[in-house]
Amino acid sequence: MSLKILLITLVCASSGLHLFAAEPNQDFSNNWHQWRGPLATGASPSGTPPREWSEEKNIAWKVDLPGLGSTTPIVWGDQVFVLTSINTGRVDPSLPKPEDQPDRPFGITYPNTFYQLMVLSYDRHTGKELWRKIAAEKVPHEGHHGDNNYASASPTTDGKRLYCWFGSQGLFCFDLSGKLLWEKDLGPVETRLSFGEGAAPVIYQDRLIINRDHDGQSYIVVLDATDGSEIWRKNRDELSTWNTPLVVEAAGKTQVIVNAPNRVRSYHLDNGDLIWECGGQVSNVAPSIVTDGKNAFCMSGYRGSFAVSIPLDSKGDVTDSDKLGWTLQQGTPYVPSPLLVDDLLYFTQSNNAILSCVDAKTGEILIERTRMPGLRAIYSSPVSANGCVYFTGRDGETLVLEQGADFKILATNKLDDAIDASAVIVGNSLYLRGKRSLYCIRESK
Repeated sequence: MSLKILLITLVCASSGLHLFAAEPNQDFSNNWHQWRGPLATGASPSGTPPREWSEEKNIAWKVDLPGLGSTTPIVWGDQVFVLTSINTGRVDPSLPKPEDQPDRPFGITYPNTFYQLMVLSYDRHTGKELWRKIAAEKVPHEGHHGDNNYASASPTTDGKRLYCWFGSQGLFCFDLSGKLLWEKDLGPVETRLSFGEGAAPVIYQDRLIINRDHDGQSYIVVLDATDGSEIWRKNRDELSTWNTPLVVEAAGKTQVIVNAPNRVRSYHLDNGDLIWECGGQVSNVAPSIVTDGKNAFCMSGYRGSFAVSIPLDSKGDVTDSDKLGWTLQQGTPYVPSPLLVDDLLYFTQSNNAILSCVDAKTGEILIERTRMPGLRAIYSSPVSANGCVYFTGRDGETLVLEQGADFKILATNKLDDAIDASAVIVGNSLYLRGKRSLYCIRESK
């Protein structure tokens, strides 16, 4: 089966959406190769996970995780891949102790101990650890917000290689059995108030795309995925963001789209040429862009709210133009990314459990800023499968809604762990990465 036929089979033929060049014989829908899933929308096209679970119900397996991390796992074949960081306690005596450092906002201190940046692989069916590799052992050059860590960017895979991005600590490429193939140091960045890093890498065919917006010279860089060599980079007039690029084939071009406070920009994957741009966002941009193959839906929600639908056949600066499909100035997310499924665009307000849903084609508000009972703060992003939408709060509680324009609760589920990572759905299983444990949730036979 050709790749084009495979994708059209799995995604609605009318969407024209092509987001990932998998191996032709690989079952695309039964993997979750990047942090927002096979379509980069948060939706699973073929998943059938449970609606209900608890620590005693529908837990196929649960494993303790070493260290600290908030990366959403990815799944390829029979493997679940997770990143983590482990403070070894080994001190670099040349660096100041945390208690001897100047006061910084949010009580952030710079480390003086070595961290192990670790990659773990588990059997997705049984939870058995298959391998673990220490990618590097370093003293990070700056601290991070109390809700962040040194393993906050999800890995990605093309089914041949696993790409693990620990930000300023380095980029590491493994084969799927854990053999290091190559590594690359892109140097340190200066994040806003030392909040830490978090934008995930994106793989498209044999190109790896990384966004490095920070308070120094920001840039986007495209690397050869086979060896890490640089193909092109473009400087950006942006400050710190935590936005993962989106790659989509549209309007006769392969576009790389990145959101940021000054502009949403679309670059040509081949050479980095600017295709279109649009202003209007607010600061500290984190939510990932989603697309239906015709429009890019971009939003941000820190110290303001803004969402916009931008046609992918745009050219030049379309800020405030009649080219835009629709705009919205309320209820948009700060950290969580939106979910797009069947022309329904779901998102939460700031980091709160306040839900909105709009018609992605028209911008019509279908569910307007409705509080989700039982949930409080949310960092994870919603996912969907089989007519259900899943929202997970930071205290480990997941609300399951019926997909549609009405607010209908199907189940509320609680786990005994703090959860910031987004859920992952593959087949009949749902995977949740907590602060302490990795869960596989599957209907008990």
